[in-house]
Amino acid sequence: MNNQQPNQNFWSGFKARFKYIWHRFQLTRWLIVIVMGGFLVLSGYMTFMAKTANVGDLKAALENPTQIYDRSNKKAGTLYSQKGTYVPLKSISTNVQSAVISTEDRNFYHEYGFSFKGYARAFLLYAKNKVLRHNYISGGGSTLTQQLAKNAYLTQEQTFTRKFKELFLSIEIENVYSKKDILSMYLNNAYFGNGVWGVQDAAERYFGTSAENLTVPESAVLAGMLTSPSAYNPIDHPAASKARRNVVIGLMAETGAITSAQAKQYQATALTTNDNYSYKNTYKYPYFFDAVINEAVSKYNLTESEIMNKGYKIYTTLDQSNQQQMQTLFKNDSYFPANASDGTKVQAASIAIDPDTGGVEAVVGGRGKHVFRGYNRATQMQRQPGSTIKPLAVYTPALENGYYYDSELTDKKKSYGSNNYTPENYGNQYSGKIPMYQALAQSTNAPAVWLLNKIGVDKGYESVKKFGLPVTKSDKNLALSLGGLKTGVSPQQLAQAYTSFANNGTMSSAHYIRKIVDASGNVVVSTDDSKPKTTKVMSQKTAKQMTSMMMGVFNYGTGATAKPYGYTIAGKTGSTEADGDADATRDKWIVGYTPDVVVTTWEGFDSTSSKHHLENVSGTGEGPLFQAEMQGILPNTKGTSFTTKDASTLAKAENSGTSSSSSDIWDQVQNGIDNAGKTFNNAADTVKSWWEKAKSYVE
Repeated sequence: MNNQQPNQNFWSGFKARFKYIWHRFQLTRWLIVIVMGGFLVLSGYMTFMAKTANVGDLKAALENPTQIYDRSNKKAGTLYSQKGTYVPLKSISTNVQSAVISTEDRNFYHEYGFSFKGYARAFLLYAKNKVLRHNYISGGGSTLTQQLAKNAYLTQEQTFTRKFKELFLSIEIENVYSKKDILSMYLNNAYFGNGVWGVQDAAERYFGTSAENLTVPESAVLAGMLTSPSAYNPIDHPAASKARRNVVIGLMAETGAITSAQAKQYQATALTTNDNYSYKNTYKYPYFFDAVINEAVSKYNLTESEIMNKGYKIYTTLDQSNQQQMQTLFKNDSYFPANASDGTKVQAASIAIDPDTGGVEAVVGGRGKHVFRGYNRATQMQRQPGSTIKPLAVYTPALENGYYYDSELTDKKKSYGSNNYTPENYGNQYSGKIPMYQALAQSTNAPAVWLLNKIGVDKGYESVKKFGLPVTKSDKNLALSLGGLKTGVSPQQLAQAYTSFANNGTMSSAHYIRKIVDASGNVVVSTDDSKPKTTKVMSQKTAKQMTSMMMGVFNYGTGATAKPYGYTIAGKTGSTEADGDADATRDKWIVGYTPDVVVTTWEGFDSTSSKHHLENVSGTGEGPLFQAEMQGILPNTKGTSFTTKDASTLAKAENSGTSSSSSDIWDQVQNGIDNAGKTFNNAADTVKSWWEKAKSYVE
């Protein structure tokens, strides 16, 4: 008894003090102010969110698929995922309208986008779930407008945050649209299972008729599916679908849409289905369209859902003729080496870029079945570039640092550094000395490594960085000259780098999108936003010399068998060894260009192993594929000619003391300057050798 007395005194004293403080500082009023203030802030935020959701664009966005346009502003295809064939309300049977309203929202025409009873029920269910330790809300009786808002703007998560967003969005939708518009948008945007969206396609899929011809029982089936499209699917679950149909018919009788007698008659009818739905694939150029979506997401901060479903008009750099031809070639197995013994396909990727604008005209990211936004080897792959890096890492910086296209290089088997790095030519063939243009055309390794060692690895490394390839400090070694990169490159990155040779020394960044306009005609991405970034990589003179040397690759060098008939192109080939076996190839590359287009093609296995590698495939596979690609693409270009000749031709003319009649005065002046420079350099080399000899005598 005595022990309880102090406790009672303590609690009574605490209550008295708490009551005094509560009244003294008017905490009830402050609590009301805080709650009302919080509600006001939340309401303000939700109103702002609803007002900035561009609800005014909703009808146009739902009516129209996202259209893709090519470089000539011609339609190239459409994008949509949660969309079907949109039809106006007058083309939808009143039976469907009555069935849906009777089942989903009886007060649709008498409420303003939301139901007080529905929200009260949601709160009660939430409280019940809390008691049962279920951390979600179930039910709540969303109106048709709320369901439209949820489907068009929100996720399917069951939370109060989503419920509040849904509420304010539905109010905004009611502010902008009539009830008929809302009902039309809802029916055209509802999901009916089996990948079918919208009442028109659902009518064709399940009953082989149009939406305007649906009977009461058919309409009841579709209305019954809205709560659970998979559970009440009339094809997969006919019994459950029929039972649900009869419930809906009963609800239609309750609301007066039909009589009780009619309801009994309809409920007694058999449920029959008829599939007359045909899916129209408008995703015509899958790898290109994938790349467009990826660029819109990564570069312009749009979501995949927005791109696919909001009725944008996306203007791209696509050349439909080039894209179609490239896709057709990839479907022809005769252009590729045989599959591995276990059936694994040799993979490949190709890309064509306009060097002036950087616009990608065509891209194919692999062979076999395409997966939506799946692996695109043309844009996402990272493989060692082999000898295609030589013009970037060795020959361009050499020309920029005093060498000439016909400078003599040492072609001997040599070891470098403390690790005795010893590059080898194919077949272990060495000539002692070789002019630079010939070393490039024949892709000999020893001269390239010797030259990089002469100009300095740092210069080669910085040059590769200028070309935009992803190199790291670990790549700063002589192996860089032969493409020994840690991470590798993609065909798109390599093609982008080569735009600098085709574009007089200026590299244009590769891109797919020119402009994006929303469903209401507002410009989302302008042509100013999508202008390519350009980088001055080398002088115009160096670009011209590089082109003259790389013409030899296809005239008499390693790419001769891939040269397109009747055309002059420049570029480079490359390959990488698999498992240290000179006859086992991991990657095969060809890059070719004219002033109008750059094309890069890669070939190999996704995973290289003893059973999955290319053999010595000269004459098969990549050469014919690249040749066919070029022969299909070049006729579609402007046909711009190079302003220089093959380096071997220039060298012969220089050695014979004659000049081409087609050379202009500037070329002759430039040749004179070049020759003077070479004479000066030769003299300097002679003086240097004398000095070295003199030093040796003194020592």
